[in-house]
Amino acid sequence: MLNFNKDEYLTVTNGALGLRNQIESCADKVMAKGFKNIFLLGSGGSIAIMYPFEYMINSLSTIPAYAEIASEFMLQNHKQFTKDSLVILSSLSGTTEETVAAAEYCKERGITTIGLVGEMGTALAEIVDYPIANYAENNFAADSINLQMYMLVFRLIYNNGEFSSYTAFIDELQTIPEELVKVKEATDPKAEAFAKKYKDEEYHMLVGSGTAWGRTYAYSMCVLEEMQWIRTKAIHAAEFFHGTIELVDEEMSMILLKSEDETLPLMERVERFAEKYTKKLTIFDTADYALLGMSPEFRKYLAPLVLATALQRVSIHLEKERGHSLETRRYYRTVAY
Repeated sequence: MLNFNKDEYLTVTNGALGLRNQIESCADKVMAKGFKNIFLLGSGGSIAIMYPFEYMINSLSTIPAYAEIASEFMLQNHKQFTKDSLVILSSLSGTTEETVAAAEYCKERGITTIGLVGEMGTALAEIVDYPIANYAENNFAADSINLQMYMLVFRLIYNNGEFSSYTAFIDELQTIPEELVKVKEATDPKAEAFAKKYKDEEYHMLVGSGTAWGRTYAYSMCVLEEMQWIRTKAIHAAEFFHGTIELVDEEMSMILLKSEDETLPLMERVERFAEKYTKKLTIFDTADYALLGMSPEFRKYLAPLVLATALQRVSIHLEKERGHSLETRRYYRTVAY
């Protein structure tokens, strides 16, 4: 496949899964210490990764969970944030300004923090109580962080006396790296065709819900806008019919990201509408992938991971067809702002 290093990818994903003992030990320690709620903090792609896990915690557990944008969180005076909160942050570089500041904010208040990073010794890793590191480049960052979050979040839920299938789920997850390679291989022809067809498209509407919403938000803002300078709108399927619907015509490019969770009817409603009113409809659906080794009951949790790895192929082909490097930035980490 174009610009894909299978060995590197398997090293990153298996490396994340190889942290299981460390992550479980961390989750067990913070549970023994005690906490009353969980705050999931991040910026940009990192907060997008947190949104599906907020959804999963609130669907599976009685532990209150809040996914908050780091910079706003520090200004909000959130009344649920107390000395009994547990905070989980992530930054691949370990240097994301707002996330590092949020970690400092928590440290000053004596709040227990866990940080997922790509390298020890970075600013975030030095601040948090429990740093967890797995090396990954930007192109595989979502895969690495998602895998760590499954183990961390579901262990916390399990320790709370909920989700008794934890061990079975995480045992099965050990097989997922090779299956994700198959996802890439299956997606690649579709990704190439999409890139060729839409390389000059000026605007895309992305729709998602539930466990797919975070990836919808991230792919719109952090890839198509940041990395390809293409105008987009990310819209939640539950809100699509409350305004955004009026922008649809037969020339509107719509990209639907479908999961297999409880919110699927919301996506199917948007899909039925889109099939009727636009000629430019693209769907990426987790149900299209076999994911051998994963039990049907666990598939609904895997949308963040499966969609991220599938859409990586779209990014690579857009880069080629548009002649626009995924590494090019005008402003981000380039100028002061």
